[in-house]
Amino acid sequence: AKVAPKVLASSTGSLFGSESAGSRIGDVDHLPVPQRIQINDITCDSFKISWDMESGGRDQITHYFIDLNKKEDRSSHKVKHMDVPTKLVAKAVPLPMTVRGHWFLSPRTQYTVSVQTAVKQPDGEYVVSSWSEITEFCTADYSTVQLMQLLQKAEAIAGRMLPFTVFYRNQQEYFQPNRDAQRCQMLPSVKDNSGSHGSPISNKLEGIFFSCNTEFNTGKPPQDSPYGPYRFQVQADILFNHNTNMYFGDFYCMYTSYHYVILVLAPNGSKGDTFCKGRLPVLDRSNNGFLTFTKEDSGALSFRHAQDVILEVIYTEPVDLSLGTISQINGHQLMSLSTLNAKKDPSCKICNISVGR
Repeated sequence: AKVAPKVLASSTGSLFGSESAGSRIGDVDHLPVPQRIQINDITCDSFKISWDMESGGRDQITHYFIDLNKKEDRSSHKVKHMDVPTKLVAKAVPLPMTVRGHWFLSPRTQYTVSVQTAVKQPDGEYVVSSWSEITEFCTADYSTVQLMQLLQKAEAIAGRMLPFTVFYRNQQEYFQPNRDAQRCQMLPSVKDNSGSHGSPISNKLEGIFFSCNTEFNTGKPPQDSPYGPYRFQVQADILFNHNTNMYFGDFYCMYTSYHYVILVLAPNGSKGDTFCKGRLPVLDRSNNGFLTFTKEDSGALSFRHAQDVILEVIYTEPVDLSLGTISQINGHQLMSLSTLNAKKDPSCKICNISVGR
């Protein structure tokens, strides 16, 4: 069984301290059963809950029992109600009540909740009402507050900046010579579910992944890839220039020493730019710890990337293949480094924040 969080409702209605139910729980027919449960003000690690109750027996209520679970099969959930006492015990306070706590709420996760009213007896035991109906809800993505926490953690390990000149992308067959006319463009696709569980861009943002990391000894892109032997390469200033806004999207690892930072490059005013504004922290193009450009005396732009993280750059608009070159790399493929739908290590102290994975 899951270890239950310890909770106690304050006079303001927030659940934070601890109290556990007694070992013997009886039913009181005249205690009102919560009805029409309402869930509001949902964040990545909190929500407000309220419900209606009949007036009869309301004055006796001393506590609320709240059964909060990640969504499972409904039939098995109902069996659990008959056999297992509730996990959360809250003092009866004015509704709505705020439930928060990163120990038991994860971002972007489906939950079920049901409620009982209860009376605490002089011997410390409880008598309870019947369970309410089960209500379902989903927690929210990380807010910009949580993303700023991730950003600060990423900045702490980014390392010194190294020069680079091109963005590149590898695929298995996308760039074959017999591609049809439409494939003269790379088209954005929806980002997968890799990385932090609460990242607002997963399964929502459309874009094209590029890399820009270089080999330390050559200053050029590496001659291997987990994504395929065909490489499209484009000069950095075509995708990243004064008309491009840059956003921080995520910071994660996959049970290895490698850490990944996702950046979003969105042309000003584009669909991707509109999506990112208000959702993601914006980065200064010439002054950040991950990816920068500066204007030289000649007017050309020079580019640098962070040494100690692997950058995954999402460009939000179609890219014409005529803007770059296609070649086949000579190195072997490192499939173990693929981040496709990769799950973040929830135990890593370097890239996790207090509100979940």
